[in-house]
Amino acid sequence: MKVDRQRILDTALELLNEVGIDALSTRAIAQRLGVQQPALYWHFKNKRALLDAMNGEILARASDARTPRPDEGWQDFLRRNGRGFRAALLSYRDGARVHAGTEAAPDDLDHVEIQIRHLTAAGFSPGQALQLFVAISRYVVGCVLEEQASPITGSAQQARLDDAARAYPALAEAIADYRKSDHAGLFERGLDLMVKGAETELATSPR
Repeated sequence: MKVDRQRILDTALELLNEVGIDALSTRAIAQRLGVQQPALYWHFKNKRALLDAMNGEILARASDARTPRPDEGWQDFLRRNGRGFRAALLSYRDGARVHAGTEAAPDDLDHVEIQIRHLTAAGFSPGQALQLFVAISRYVVGCVLEEQASPITGSAQQARLDDAARAYPALAEAIADYRKSDHAGLFERGLDLMVKGAETELATSPR
């Protein structure tokens, strides 16, 4: 029985949600498909190649914010792009771990060029624009990685930290404030700081 590339990806993502990235294997995927393991290697030479393709599929399925809208300010685009990327990674179990370590595919660079041009039109150099996109991308991956691995709110682990922090008044106040925020709120706060930092860099950079 032959299987095509898309069916392998669909099955791999289905299994990812069921068992997580640590238990995901080409053997398990082949068993789910009812084929021998070597059949997968016609399409993906190893698990790394499969993970790269899974990452591309996750982004293509869930992110609708990869390019700016007409007349959209660069700040609004960066925020929308970051939120869309976060939503894409959160849409699958261990999505951040699947993405970590990947590179943009050579045949998927058209939207990156559009992103860079959008920021250069606002006054950034191409190098500054790429650095900003990379910084925000890594921030998103880190946030999602922590969110997908974080302990449940109200856990014994959190309670021990809160109890120990009572001996440090400033820290205790800070942690109490921190506990009021959810993952989305904390993400938005950090994203806003990065965008405002870019605004300052743009305003103070020599032209």
